[in-house]
Amino acid sequence: MAEWSPPQLLSLLVGQRGRLVAVSEPSSRRYEETLRAPPTWWLLGAAFAVTVWWVLFVAAPTIVAIAGGCFAAVLVAGALVSYGGVRVLVDETGLHAGRAHLPWRYVGEVESLDAQQTRRVCGVDADARAFLVVRPYCREAVKVSIDDTADVTPYWVVSSRHPTRLARSLHPTIVQD
Repeated sequence: MAEWSPPQLLSLLVGQRGRLVAVSEPSSRRYEETLRAPPTWWLLGAAFAVTVWWVLFVAAPTIVAIAGGCFAAVLVAGALVSYGGVRVLVDETGLHAGRAHLPWRYVGEVESLDAQQTRRVCGVDADARAFLVVRPYCREAVKVSIDDTADVTPYWVVSSRHPTRLARSLHPTIVQD
């Protein structure tokens, strides 16, 4: 095991969010990102809730309007948190994208994609068997080929705001920027 100073060890054990995490060996293959919905989506959601409130306020008693507006706000917030809270994680077990997990033994060639390449690989050049974890507000992605003869999935495409960093954590020899 590598030599660690006490502050470095403490920061590894506590993690970035202040939670205790297990650390067995220092690894350069670690990456974590949450693909959150952008602020504009939240503003549109708030505008929708206000619109629901206004329509009900005009046509129904005030208490119904308030209840309807609150219900719409909670519904929109829940949808944005659920859809916009996709976690991408690379750890000692492999790649986690949302609820899916790809173990290290099946990780093949890794490619960082720019916006145009992502659009092509998810559109005209797409393979219907591919596994996609893409969000429209993340224009770039990483393509991970699958090295498993028993799996019909040829590759994964995972959205990322930092595709080069994600690709490096999956394949440390990638040096492009």
